[in-house]
Amino acid sequence: MTPLWRTSFAFGLQQDNSRWSEAKLILGSFLAILMVGTLFLVQPSSHGGQVSVIDALFTATSAISVTGLGVVDTGTAFTLQGQIILILLMEIGGLGQMTMTVLLLALLSKRVSLRQQVLAKEALGQEGSINIVRLVKRIILFAFIAQLIGTGLMAIRWVPELGWAHGLYVSFFHAASAFNNAGFSLFANNLMDYRDDPLISLTIAGLLILGGIGFTVIVDVFRKRRWRRFKLHTKLMLAVTPLLLLAGTLMFWLLEHNNPDTLGNAPFSRQMLAAFFHSASARTAGFNTVDIGHFTPAALLFMMMLMFIGAGTSSTGGGIKVTTFSVVMLSTRAFLTKQPHVTAFGRTIGPQVVTKSLAIIIVSTMVLFLAMFLLMMTESLPFDKVMFEVVSAFATVGLSTGITASLSEPGKLVLVLVMICGRLGPLTLAFMLARPFETRIKYPEENVYTG
Repeated sequence: MTPLWRTSFAFGLQQDNSRWSEAKLILGSFLAILMVGTLFLVQPSSHGGQVSVIDALFTATSAISVTGLGVVDTGTAFTLQGQIILILLMEIGGLGQMTMTVLLLALLSKRVSLRQQVLAKEALGQEGSINIVRLVKRIILFAFIAQLIGTGLMAIRWVPELGWAHGLYVSFFHAASAFNNAGFSLFANNLMDYRDDPLISLTIAGLLILGGIGFTVIVDVFRKRRWRRFKLHTKLMLAVTPLLLLAGTLMFWLLEHNNPDTLGNAPFSRQMLAAFFHSASARTAGFNTVDIGHFTPAALLFMMMLMFIGAGTSSTGGGIKVTTFSVVMLSTRAFLTKQPHVTAFGRTIGPQVVTKSLAIIIVSTMVLFLAMFLLMMTESLPFDKVMFEVVSAFATVGLSTGITASLSEPGKLVLVLVMICGRLGPLTLAFMLARPFETRIKYPEENVYTG
């Protein structure tokens, strides 16, 4: 008979191998869709002749990672076919390739395997027994309705300006881009012409927040409908997200209200509108109504902090995630107040969650420093602009100070890798590079002096 310890050890290795295999599957499917998207975008029928293979790869990566960084002008460089391909890539990237796989199998009346169900449940942050096919259909329906409402609202402005057909198309393109937190725009200067337009600004911001809060939170709210019954994850997202929006709005107004190149020449109400828009956009959206290149250094630094935090887990946004930031802040508070446990809303957060959150921040920081170092070697650009571009790419935000199009081909490839890492998550790639190994050996504890 096999000893119990050997059985347990083998089970642990199977779990680790499964996690490693899942990471490979996620990366493999992502890269496969990316390559197909690149091949479609590089076709002559998808662009006007000024898009190279590297530019097509960069744009496809930016779309499927819902980043929005662009090396060419989306509205003029790509034909209608190319723009439709971008919409499809944004939808796949925003909703997740596993979610779209489950939906496709269901539509084709194919059986969804147990492994695919497990991966989809993990991607959507679901636990326990649940009809994952029904849930995915409801999420897709919710996303479609949200984008349809956004299209209708923006059509009020753009149909009179652009005509019925083109106005509806532009409205839908921006609704899809906003809900998926992609930041692609068909206008050469993004949304700068609509800085003082509350209809466009508030509709885009609403879609950004809705897509960035996370499907886990949306499902929990629709199911339970009462605050006391919400999961701790939902409570943290619903509590911290408004605080970040408020803090961003106030800081951007304080730092930019006297800057004549951004908010200085607008009345107070329009200044607050633009400040709120960029507070929402900075956490992974990529739309801008003022020129980011003219922001003060302090505002750019604060924007980088918001970009690094990002949106919610299982959302269309990126960054280290709001809950990761919340857990680290709560654990810091617990340490400073000498509390034995990390708690929030009457619940204790386990040490494994705290460790994972710290690991996400450490690995993310390492990726950022490596990417900055490589770009400083390939480009002759100021450090602050390089830093902003790298953080924007990693957090899949898409905001830029205007240097993206001037990057060399090696520099573009560096940002391609950063966007892939940012969208898949640094820990997913870490599982690929460092194969997890479980051990049951426990060594004696000894103190280490830190701080």
